Amino acid sequence: MNEFSRSISQLKAAFNRDLPGVEQHLKMAPYNKTSREIARKVNPNPRESAVLILVYPDNNIAHTALMLRNDYKGTHGGQVSFPGGKREVIDTSLEETALRETYEEFGIDPTSVDLIGQLTEIYIPPSGFLVFPFIGLLDSKPEFIPDPREVKELIETPLDIITQPNTIKIKKIPVGLSGIKVEAPYFDIQNHVVWGATAMILSELKAILLHETI
Repeated sequence: MNEFSRSISQLKAAFNRDLPGVEQHLKMAPYNKTSREIARKVNPNPRESAVLILVYPDNNIAHTALMLRNDYKGTHGGQVSFPGGKREVIDTSLEETALRETYEEFGIDPTSVDLIGQLTEIYIPPSGFLVFPFIGLLDSKPEFIPDPREVKELIETPLDIITQPNTIKIKKIPVGLSGIKVEAPYFDIQNHVVWGATAMILSELKAILLHETI
């Protein structure tokens, strides 16, 4: 069994047991470590969104793809994220949202993606979004066609980078357009600062790959 096959087996096995979600999210939460339950009481009708963690082989090594978003006047402009976005009225499900957004941003044919499960959802207080992360598999390395309106840089990332202990660091990071900086944990991935909700998703993914449990 090669490294890619082992990673896929680990990911699939995770959905046969309790996910390590909230505890792992809190390790990378930049601020507001309020529980999901309290957050949902404050905002009982959050806007729904979905992201897709694409997993594909490159030289038999499991990779995923992140994106550096273009700068824009908004909460998440200029940040690193997975492909994804808000649920639209045309979407029949959140899975469809994740696939549609990945097609729009990365040019990935939805029919080529094998969705194997959903990781733990995350509520984002600054934007009021409830984010549902899905894992989708590809049989081979895709030909990415990034949308230049959305994607400033495509960041192809071997999954073993995420599991390395020295990848997690802490520094002061500016929040949105406020100019205020908060001291926050982040993943240093190929010299990109990956923090906030994306880092929280990566934290759960890391725990799964390392066989950590709740």
